[in-house]
Amino acid sequence: MRPHERLPYSPITERPSLTLPGGAQVAVWTVVNLEVWDIARPMPRTVLTPPMGLPQLPDVPNWAWHEYGMRVGVWRFFELFRALGITPTAAINGRVCDVYPQIVAAAKADGWEFIAHGHEQRPMQTVEDQPAFIKEALDTIEAAVGTRPIGWLAPGMTQTFETPDHLAAAGLKYTADYVHDDEPSWIKTTRGNMVTLPYTFDMNDITVLGLAQHEGKHFYERGVDQFTQLHKEGASRAKIMAIPLHPYLSGQPHRFVHLEKLYRHLAAQPGVVFMTGAEIYEWFVGEGRAA
Repeated sequence: MRPHERLPYSPITERPSLTLPGGAQVAVWTVVNLEVWDIARPMPRTVLTPPMGLPQLPDVPNWAWHEYGMRVGVWRFFELFRALGITPTAAINGRVCDVYPQIVAAAKADGWEFIAHGHEQRPMQTVEDQPAFIKEALDTIEAAVGTRPIGWLAPGMTQTFETPDHLAAAGLKYTADYVHDDEPSWIKTTRGNMVTLPYTFDMNDITVLGLAQHEGKHFYERGVDQFTQLHKEGASRAKIMAIPLHPYLSGQPHRFVHLEKLYRHLAAQPGVVFMTGAEIYEWFVGEGRAA
């Protein structure tokens, strides 16, 4: 099926309003992306362009850029979210469980939700056996944390026209691979319907800090503006504000200071609830919105 067949057009003005727990106006969904960058492959992202414009392997400089996030940046996240009592969703490559076990253990101890982010950081279009790739990720994460993920975020949000069918066949309940709405919605698959949770490009540090190369203070300002509008609209219908984060970007000192400022601002506002993807999924299904 093509995306428009899986996701029939549905104007937000023609749907019944949703009501968040406790009458909150905005649910903030924090998604921390934890990945393994295989030194034998081209790096998923680059900050340093290769000399003479000719990519070479191994790409140690850009590998090390990502490695900083896993060695240092992510621990700033842990400290911040512990201080504010926020439980994020960890979107992890299955291989993270083997390569960075201390991070997985810390996230598990803090009660983070784990969702599968593929088994390794590579586009789904390059995966020859998608069902096996999905299963390996789910099995590995379950073995490490004791629970099987119900959510999925593909590496780079990539997919083929068949990927959602494979996800549903694997027993996954929701996907974050779409940025088409402010509310959860249903996606059709050949194995029944799945929920799509409202992910985002506009509050994603990849697009804001990595691709657009904005300064950290811009991420704070954009976050405040995003929240202000959603909070206003949330007085009449529930809104979800996703904030996808990557330790090698937002975990850099000059950016983290603004990330902390943003979260402290959000936590101080009335009508805000911080939820994991699983909590948003359960709430949405519990609201009885027809599949």
